[in-house]
Amino acid sequence: MAWNTKWRLTFFACLLYQVCYVSSSQEVMKKLTTGFAKALDQCKEELGLGDHIIQDFFNYWREEYELVNRDMGCAIMCMASKLDLVTDDMKIHHGNAHEFAKSHGADDDMAKQLVSIIHECEKFHVGVADDCMKTLEIAKCFRTKIHDLKWAPSMETILEEIMTEV
Repeated sequence: MAWNTKWRLTFFACLLYQVCYVSSSQEVMKKLTTGFAKALDQCKEELGLGDHIIQDFFNYWREEYELVNRDMGCAIMCMASKLDLVTDDMKIHHGNAHEFAKSHGADDDMAKQLVSIIHECEKFHVGVADDCMKTLEIAKCFRTKIHDLKWAPSMETILEEIMTEV
């Protein structure tokens, strides 16, 4: 009987750890998203993009929302460039992306995992010739992988965060 109780406590502890880890990961992803969004207005103006880009960005983490707009890829590429997260050939700058993640609350392991996910998505879409479409496909791949990990933040939380900063 004592063994059964130990087993249940161990299981509960593991479950609690997973819930806390996912919650903290969602918090980090929220901070990363709002940090990344700081360049959105500047890129929107520079690229002459309409307000539809804001709707795409605010709906980014919604799995059911289809990301099909090439402009969204251009905006993401512009924001990543402004934040010095990409190299001159528009590939992820591993060191800068790692530091960006850490500066928004990720620990070293999570930052490495995020950079690795983006790098995998880049490799998968290397054949896409149009830079904006390639960036859009990488962003969609990243979103799917983050949802698979259950790290995606809720859009309501992100909207609250952005509105309080305005």
